[in-house]
Amino acid sequence: MERRFVPVAEIARPHGVHGEIRLRVFNETSDLLVRRLPIRLRLSDGSERDAKLEAVRPTNKALLVRIAGVDDRDAAEALRGAFVCVSRDLFPPAEDGEFYACDIEGAEAVTAEGQAVGRVTGLVSYPSCDVLVIALGDPPEAGKKPKVVEVPLIDAYVSSVDVARQVVTLVTLEGLL
Repeated sequence: MERRFVPVAEIARPHGVHGEIRLRVFNETSDLLVRRLPIRLRLSDGSERDAKLEAVRPTNKALLVRIAGVDDRDAAEALRGAFVCVSRDLFPPAEDGEFYACDIEGAEAVTAEGQAVGRVTGLVSYPSCDVLVIALGDPPEAGKKPKVVEVPLIDAYVSSVDVARQVVTLVTLEGLL
């Protein structure tokens, strides 16, 4: 089975003139990058390449890193906007009742009666709560965007998330459409 690489940070900008890079980390409590695990860079053109973190140091709500082969500001600037990805296999196990957002992307959203509603396309964290982004209905025709709804990830709207079966069961969509 091919390893799945998941974005855990985005390259924000160069830091200094010697190739150090400032990362915007998606989960500030994660230590995956601090542990200097193998990474894959997903560049803005869609290409990917394996890379190695040579140094990592925390700073205010970010990480400053040195990537092997990135030795000056121009090389660091060329990576701006790239995603830093880590193999999903290297994530720590989720606690009981918790899940990683990447594990439910693509999951089917259904009503309590089992009627298909759409597919989970992502998870967004707002200050008030996390929401599941669900593309409603069947896949849209070519060139058309699907209708999307944001469903608060609270008991009033989501009754269960089954990562193994890739199914999210909704209580209701009332008031969201």
